[in-house]
Amino acid sequence: MKLITGGVCAAKGFKANGVHCGIRKNHTKKDLALIVSDVPATAAAVYTTNLVKGAPLLVTKKNISNGIAQAVICNSGNANTCNADGIEIAEKMCALVENATGIAASDVVVASTGVIGQPLDVTPIAEHMAVLTEGLSYEGSLNAAQAIMTTDTISKEIAVEFTIGGKVCRMGGIAKGSGMIHPNMATMLVFITTDCAISSEMLQKALSSDIQATFNMLSIDGDTSTNDMVTVLANGMAGNGQIACDGEDFATFMKALNTLTVNLCRTIAGDGEGATKLLECSVSGADTLEAAKIAAKSVICSSLLKAAMFGADANWGRVLCAIGYSGADVDVTKVDVSFRSAKGEIAVCKDGAGIPFSEEIAKEVLLEKEIEIVISVGDGPYSACAWGCDLTYDYVKINGDYRT
Repeated sequence: MKLITGGVCAAKGFKANGVHCGIRKNHTKKDLALIVSDVPATAAAVYTTNLVKGAPLLVTKKNISNGIAQAVICNSGNANTCNADGIEIAEKMCALVENATGIAASDVVVASTGVIGQPLDVTPIAEHMAVLTEGLSYEGSLNAAQAIMTTDTISKEIAVEFTIGGKVCRMGGIAKGSGMIHPNMATMLVFITTDCAISSEMLQKALSSDIQATFNMLSIDGDTSTNDMVTVLANGMAGNGQIACDGEDFATFMKALNTLTVNLCRTIAGDGEGATKLLECSVSGADTLEAAKIAAKSVICSSLLKAAMFGADANWGRVLCAIGYSGADVDVTKVDVSFRSAKGEIAVCKDGAGIPFSEEIAKEVLLEKEIEIVISVGDGPYSACAWGCDLTYDYVKINGDYRT
């Protein structure tokens, strides 16, 4: 298992591209992405639990209900959500892919991200399909990653290489996500490709299982988006025997998927709107997995704790407070807390009570770009990890006039 370059084009048989078509006013920013597999692929997806769902999610769910897809089209700048003609527009985007590539519209994953409640004109998309498809490349992952960004400050792509049945397999992904991130399924938009052969049923099982400990443990601001979706396409071109049941091969596939998704979680968290720091909260010693996950997510979601991390203030009481109201079944008199970074680790709480520590050293630890909040809640066998970022003045500035 090793990290490689290539993003969604690292896997054999996947091409991608991204262009500016005119949805976004800034002509220097790409706003339309396309990913295409040379052959039909098994497909799986998870979607937002928000009752308000973007029209593209509904169309995608219908299109991949047979477990097959061959292309992904995504625009940024407009979420195509809460629009009377949203379904029609999303279906037109799929039809445009069919017209340009020959891939059936029913085999297209469609996604949109951006402003909610703003009508999406399909005209600029139609006018740029030719240049989009002509530019498809086996090295085009970065273009696609840039085209799905909204308030993201960096593109997000990752790839891994692994071996199954003696065959070298690759898996890659791109993601967008910076604000409105508090998923209960996945996060924002994530597109994953692999040349590993795996049935659609096992692919769905892998994805649905993985997100419980990765994307579901990620929070930027406590808002669950209307357009959250993670999709995986597996075209089988690596030549391994198809994974159709549990076993060693499926475990290897799961490890590869988890390596990729944890990396994307950390990248998304570190690029939260206005963020200056990546926060990771690790909880150990819980009696149940549920308790560990609830406690970790509660701490990472605490606005007070996030603000304290921005100010490099070792206000450990906010950690205890977040655990206390989380609903996690833990004994607060057994909670230990420390803060860790590249500058070292400093203990600040033992058995639910404060202990003497140097504020100066704590400040040094918390001034780093990556901070780990280390929590022990007892001597149980379960642990969990959650990711987030600090809360800064810029978060309010970005979201105060996002639409206008």
